[in-house]
Amino acid sequence: MQMKLKLTVAACIAMGAGFASAQEAVVKIGHVAPMSGSQAHYGKDNENGVRMAIEDLNAQNVVIGGKKIKFEIVAEDDAADPKQGTAAAQKLCDSKVSGVVGHLNSGTTIPAAKIYNDCGIPMVTGAATNPSLTKPGYKTTYRIIANDNALGAGLAFYAADALKLKRVAIIDDRTAYGQGVAEVFKRTALAKGMTVVDEQYTTDKATDFMAILTAVKSKNPDAVFFGGMDAQAGPMLRQMEQLGMSNVKYFGGDGICTAEVAKLAGGAKTIGNVVCAEGGASLAKMPGGEAWKKRYDAKYPGQFQIYSPYTYDATFVLVDAMKRANSTDPKVYVPELIKSNFKGVTTTIAFEPNGELRNPAITLYVYKDGKKSALN
Repeated sequence: MQMKLKLTVAACIAMGAGFASAQEAVVKIGHVAPMSGSQAHYGKDNENGVRMAIEDLNAQNVVIGGKKIKFEIVAEDDAADPKQGTAAAQKLCDSKVSGVVGHLNSGTTIPAAKIYNDCGIPMVTGAATNPSLTKPGYKTTYRIIANDNALGAGLAFYAADALKLKRVAIIDDRTAYGQGVAEVFKRTALAKGMTVVDEQYTTDKATDFMAILTAVKSKNPDAVFFGGMDAQAGPMLRQMEQLGMSNVKYFGGDGICTAEVAKLAGGAKTIGNVVCAEGGASLAKMPGGEAWKKRYDAKYPGQFQIYSPYTYDATFVLVDAMKRANSTDPKVYVPELIKSNFKGVTTTIAFEPNGELRNPAITLYVYKDGKKSALN
């Protein structure tokens, strides 16, 4: 009799455990960024934003389709390389993730977007800014940050209207991002009556810019615009000082607009000439920016760069659409993404019909005593 009772209790416990697990479901969210190479600091920051969002979502005990959802991150490294980016995208499709936050670079995001579209998985980027990303009209592609049309134009307006600069040289790193933002800056600068005195090109792996800077210096510019990332901007600012270009303003988009660029410039006074732009409000002006940043810094001290508030919000935007559709199946919830009206940390996120953020803000920054400070 006692043995039978024990068996019955054990059976009940087993049945109960089976019942509990049947009521839970694991939902995978993919994240892709450069986790190796010279842009790994951006990648780590982006991934931290997603991890923090997943932790916060799991603390909410989210129920979708009658099941308690446990969210998990599936993190991939694309090393800022387009081929590695498409391989990572295919891997996430094969892993049957429910959505993707990423990628960081336009050069990896644009080819990856087609792969996600073909396998029916939505992708939300909070970092890639080339306008071409949304041109194919994929129903799976979304951006929650201003694109390069806003960034490049905003910087050119500031150069012409506020600083009254006349002569600018343009350097870009030939990536989709660098070339794209430089082209918008050039087009707007010319329309504002500025003269482009020189155009030079480098790569996103280069560290020696002496030859192109010497050529630029001979054209006597008031400013240099650089389309590229901070790993190149830092050494370039050092070399500009070495060449006696300490009175030349230095403009760039969000790729150079980091705390890291001041370290990479190695104490060069030219950091004080930098004016850069980010697609979004400053942390102080974001609805939940400062409180969120305190939590982030406590969890990931010294790792903040730019985009983690956006990758945090991107994760919540995906889950918000799942909740509204009452399904974690991309085929079911993708149509809900375009209807988003989500009050995030960065802003209230709503989309244009092409997946671009509605009413994006941009913020200009300068460096005072090596520290990044918002101008507007």
